[in-house]
Amino acid sequence: MPLRPTSPILSLTLARRGWGMTVEKWMFPLVSVSFITVLLFLSAISGFTASSAFLARRPTPTDIRRGPAHLPAFAYYIYGGRGDSRRILRLLLAVYHPRNRYLLHLSADTPDSERVDLVARVWVSIPAIRAFENVDVVGKASAMTPMGSSGLAATLQAASVLLRLDNGWDWFVTLSAADYPLITQDDLLYVFSTVPRNLSFVDHTSDLGWKESQRVQPIIVDAGIYLANRKSFFKASENRVTPESFKFFTGSPWVILSRSFIEYCVLGWDNLTRTLLLYFTNAILSEEGYFHSVICNSPDFQNITVNSDLRQFHHNDAVLDKIDSMVLKRQRHKAVPGAWCSGKKRWWTDPCSEWGNANIVRPKSRSEKFGKLMKSLLDEWKLKSSSCR
Repeated sequence: MPLRPTSPILSLTLARRGWGMTVEKWMFPLVSVSFITVLLFLSAISGFTASSAFLARRPTPTDIRRGPAHLPAFAYYIYGGRGDSRRILRLLLAVYHPRNRYLLHLSADTPDSERVDLVARVWVSIPAIRAFENVDVVGKASAMTPMGSSGLAATLQAASVLLRLDNGWDWFVTLSAADYPLITQDDLLYVFSTVPRNLSFVDHTSDLGWKESQRVQPIIVDAGIYLANRKSFFKASENRVTPESFKFFTGSPWVILSRSFIEYCVLGWDNLTRTLLLYFTNAILSEEGYFHSVICNSPDFQNITVNSDLRQFHHNDAVLDKIDSMVLKRQRHKAVPGAWCSGKKRWWTDPCSEWGNANIVRPKSRSEKFGKLMKSLLDEWKLKSSSCR
């Protein structure tokens, strides 16, 4: 299969009716013919060489089977700030699978040169992306103020774009550049294949404690909402009372949300999502409360929420090489090999430079431990003993 210069990772010009222009403005357009030529040259010297397997027909996006009777798929929103492009690329290599969809976001303070560098390295590092066209990079970036609500705004916008880009994924996953997986995608897909697809995983509690005075009641204005290159916020001199129109929940900012819940948050077919968004626009660390409060105040979703964020990620850069070699079995600058990789595994070649059936997985030993954790969480959820309380 020839390389495809018109892949979304390069052109990002989407010809979809109704919403194409909106997504196109937000994505990262690259129109330089010379730049594409350089990328094709880099691809040629990166080991992506011609062979009989290369010339033969390979599976394409149309060969991936979706739906309740097949393996699930995840939509990953991976974000970072200035200087995080290399970490984002490494994280992408660690969580890549042709079934999934990926949206990468470097904050507005990142220079364009770093954003272009990320696009180039993604294009070269994972040959399958050129065939499956399942990775995109945000062009019109948000500020993502750490303490404000611009990060929440960016997450909701990313969710909206992912809904429009791909109608086949089942769960929305947020990851920062500081995260790193402790489980392969084959293991993750295998375990989630037994999970009801309307379930969301959100670590939450209504026991606010000290957070009521430090998180719920203070009023702030996030400058990043109005000026993309600003990451400061301003705090009002007076606090507001704890709301009575809805019950406030807080918890981990990392979430795994069902597609149906994401559609509810983005489309907002009742006033709950809009009412809470108005409140959390001026809240400290709004990502630690918005999804939690929406899902637990909605009669349609509060009973299909598991009280856990299922964190299977590490945050210590010093041990990432050990995780690669001992847990993920990932070679340097290459994707984690899974059942979809059909190339021969040698130290000088990438087994994932050739691919076969993306509708099967090959779970390893860690899937058993993760499966036990999932079973215990689902058993607890069925008892309705911990959700939205």
